[in-house]
Amino acid sequence: MKVAVASGKGGTGKTAIATNLAVSNNVALFDCDVEEPNDHLFFDMKLQKVEDVNLKIPIIDERKCTLCGKCSEFCQYNALATLPSHVLFFPELCHGCGGCKLICPEEAIHEGERSIGVIERGENEIVFYRGVLNVGEAMATPIIKALKKKLKAVEHAILDSPPGNACPMIETIKDADYCILVTEPTPFGLKDADYCILVTEPTPFGLHDLKLAVDVVKKMNVPFGVIINKDGIGDKEVENYCKKEGIDIITKVPYSRKIASLYSQGKLFALEMKEWDEKFQELFAAIEEKI
Repeated sequence: MKVAVASGKGGTGKTAIATNLAVSNNVALFDCDVEEPNDHLFFDMKLQKVEDVNLKIPIIDERKCTLCGKCSEFCQYNALATLPSHVLFFPELCHGCGGCKLICPEEAIHEGERSIGVIERGENEIVFYRGVLNVGEAMATPIIKALKKKLKAVEHAILDSPPGNACPMIETIKDADYCILVTEPTPFGLKDADYCILVTEPTPFGLHDLKLAVDVVKKMNVPFGVIINKDGIGDKEVENYCKKEGIDIITKVPYSRKIASLYSQGKLFALEMKEWDEKFQELFAAIEEKI
């Protein structure tokens, strides 16, 4: 079973839910927030590089190129620009689709590779995988795709999604068994997983971004539920919205000084507070029954 943990905005507590849920149930954890991966900070483990992630790029043979411009006309990302003297290539814009090679009438383009990141693995309390995007790179999605190929090595997994509702988040929750949406009680809080958990906070900011995340998950046709984090700091608008839309609130995490203190020390509150260890086990079992 693959459960994605997502949120419409950063700071709602998505990583806190993902790490505690994984350790309480002794299941693999995948940190898909490849631009800023930090799940490893909660575990005493050594990380080892599993593989480099490379993106295919065009290499143009200027001896064959006639400067017809078909490659640059084809590229939807403007990674190629045909000048009077040569074809200019912008590697950071290239998505590696290979279309320019196929369309070139002179067969003047062949493919090379450039590194955009790595996949790392560690193991202690749980099996852990993460993707790391190279500094200066902009495309997180290829790293997430490569990371998710490691899912076949485990039976159950928690996928900690990047925040927001853009391509990296969509790639993470795609094909999940369930998605947990984590939100906060504020107005703006609102492909390989089986269930999606949306984590939010009970604030106007939480509600706003939660609504956006719900729209995305519904379009992806992934079963999902909501966790309200820091419950008590805002109003009841997030809860009222979920009731109105028929969205399951699968649990609430209170706005707790003790939980915040443990988190700030890099400690998992499920390991320090037995009642939460049991709650996360019950939550995981309930998700299994849903799917």
